[in-house]
Amino acid sequence: MEYLPSTALFPGDIRQQMEMVWEQIRVPLIVPVLKLAVFLCLLMSVMLFIERVYMAVVITLVKVLGRKPERRYKWEPLKEDDVELGNSSHPMVLVQIPMYNEKEVYQLSIGAACGLSWPSDRIIVQVLDDSTDPIVKSMVEMECQRWANKGINIKYEIRSNRNGYKAGALKEGLKHPYVKHCDFVGIFDADFQPEPDFLCRTIPFLVHNPQLALVQSRWKFVNADECLMTRMQEMSLDYHFTVEQEVGSSTHAFFGFNGTAGVWRLSALSEAGGWKDRTTVEDMDLAVRASLKGWKFLYLDSLKVKNELPSTFKAYRYQQHRWSCGPANLFRKMVMEIIKNKKVSAWKKVHVIYSFFFVRKIVAHIVTFVFYCVVLPATVLVPEVEIPKWGAVYIPSIITLLNAVGTPRSLHLLVFWILFENVMSLHRTKATFIGLLEAGRVNEWIVTEKLGDALKFKSAAKAFKRPRFRIGDRVHLLEMATGGYLLLCGCYDVVYGRSHYFLYLFAQAAAFFIMGFGYVGTFVPSSS
Repeated sequence: MEYLPSTALFPGDIRQQMEMVWEQIRVPLIVPVLKLAVFLCLLMSVMLFIERVYMAVVITLVKVLGRKPERRYKWEPLKEDDVELGNSSHPMVLVQIPMYNEKEVYQLSIGAACGLSWPSDRIIVQVLDDSTDPIVKSMVEMECQRWANKGINIKYEIRSNRNGYKAGALKEGLKHPYVKHCDFVGIFDADFQPEPDFLCRTIPFLVHNPQLALVQSRWKFVNADECLMTRMQEMSLDYHFTVEQEVGSSTHAFFGFNGTAGVWRLSALSEAGGWKDRTTVEDMDLAVRASLKGWKFLYLDSLKVKNELPSTFKAYRYQQHRWSCGPANLFRKMVMEIIKNKKVSAWKKVHVIYSFFFVRKIVAHIVTFVFYCVVLPATVLVPEVEIPKWGAVYIPSIITLLNAVGTPRSLHLLVFWILFENVMSLHRTKATFIGLLEAGRVNEWIVTEKLGDALKFKSAAKAFKRPRFRIGDRVHLLEMATGGYLLLCGCYDVVYGRSHYFLYLFAQAAAFFIMGFGYVGTFVPSSS
């Protein structure tokens, strides 16, 4: 292959000086550092590979052996109400709906909660409104009053501050006197719409199995087909529910509470120490603490609750920051507490520390970005360092295919999903280090924006108006810089390399540039 003329990229003298400096530092400094980075990345890849294969084997055995929840735990419908005894066979249930300026979706969750099939004198619907918009606050209160007029026992609760965000609202909600009469609490975010039989399918597990603290249902996405970004999210979250949650439930009776669409035993919640706002994953925090007390969890894959995926890139980035930073920060805070705990077995400690936290919440994010977006491209510039084919091709291919089993209908989108996930791994890795180091944005909590039907109305209203393009809102510098780095490495590989990584590098650079310019997700016209 012919080399480009010396003046192609830089003037002769400058180019020669740069080449001289590069040659002086490459062998003694760059090569050893890059070899170490390759070794660590391959080690993390193998850890992730073993974890994925292990979960694939377990989920296969669960399906083949038919280990359904009804076979592992006692379940039978609650007895019909006796005329003389009233509704005493049905325990008292509290349903909490925390919300914050949920103008577009508040009616969905309130209506669904009020439509749950449960004796009216054995259920309390509690709307915890932290809204700062007085108009939204008034709308939510009026909706609660409308259902109260229909005979629903619904409570509209507000507080003077937003201390603790969602955890603070849920904790405050449990302090009201009427909660003392409740045995269980169901929690639904503002965009979640449980089916009427939700309580009838979950509460019996808790009633007949006193060792169970939590019953978690699966999420069903109403807007998965809205855009390519929501399809990508569906693929990732379907794997989480279909495999990760099911495996945790079947093997260790432990998994991370998803923060919504679940029912807790109030005595277990109290014994675990209640809600804490020390991280941005109060749900996972509670689940780990309850598990360390010896409580068991059950996941119901067959029970699905409709909800909405974030369809704007801005909302999705904020959500992923919270979901990546929080677990890492919680791991930092709880690792010694888990090690010193005497109520659970050593095997369960290993599962929680190594599998649940370290591999899935830390290694998975770091290796995806560092290996495939930093180290692998760097080996193009340093030919002395090579990555074995099993580490560069075979392992990531198998991991990707195992991840795709959760959403068979999207197999044809697998390449787009890989590129999308690699871009998002940049933010997840950054958030993970922020959580581990407890840096500046460690406790940042921004409520994920839900659009409901707003997009349709806004789009119609703005159909004849040209949307404004604001650089600060649409251009993301980190994505642009990473895309530039990958493009440079790809060009170098075309001219000088022999690894043919440029095919991947150009595709991944394009993905970083597309998302860097904000051309992903749904565009919502401004209201101005």
